[in-house]
Amino acid sequence: MKLHLKVWRQKNKNDKGRMVSYEANNISEHMSFLEMLDVVNDDLIKKGDEPIAFDHDCREGICGACSMVINGVPHGPEKGTTTCQLHMRKFKDGDTIFIEPWRAKAFPVVKDLLVDRSAFDRIIQAGGYVSINTGGAPDGNALPIPKVDADLAMDAATCIGCGACVAACKNASAMLFVSAKVSHLALLPQGVVEKKERVRKMVNAMDKEGFGNCTNQYECEAACPKEISVNFITRLNREFISS
Repeated sequence: MKLHLKVWRQKNKNDKGRMVSYEANNISEHMSFLEMLDVVNDDLIKKGDEPIAFDHDCREGICGACSMVINGVPHGPEKGTTTCQLHMRKFKDGDTIFIEPWRAKAFPVVKDLLVDRSAFDRIIQAGGYVSINTGGAPDGNALPIPKVDADLAMDAATCIGCGACVAACKNASAMLFVSAKVSHLALLPQGVVEKKERVRKMVNAMDKEGFGNCTNQYECEAACPKEISVNFITRLNREFISS
């Protein structure tokens, strides 16, 4: 395939930035989106031009590093899929593809498509620790946890902290991310001891970082590559009010 790319180029967070046009040639439908960008960067390097900066790590849909907006949609057109797992068969020969970074005050652009998502790390750090005695790993069935709670906790824990929820929200809200992190601990006995203190600290940290509030339009759930439910936001609000 031959594709026409419109890529956001920005030297640093203080630079104004602009869209730049590139041609992606000889792209296989079996390539991932990041492999396509690798091909484009190889061509740029051979020409002596600056390659496009973008973040990536596992390329297996696990780490959430591959954060970019593709044709106006965080992670691209395929539901429940990270950018690194998006394949070029979702596009057609001759397509024009717009590629931009996450756009949120709390996610300043480092360079091009690479943004600083350390605000999420600070929110998690604000939650503190779980005060349980450590030692040998307990038997899997030693703690009587209802299956419904265990399943919900696992659903919340699948959050990879990519920030797609923030990028999709018109308010740049981090409520889905924070609710997932609060819920997966609050649902389990190990996390109950500090749950009231944890939710207060994490919500305060979220507000301090400059994320917006939730207005219940569910764009976050639609963009989440792990399809985390907005029902966890309800749980977050309930935990916060009761704290």
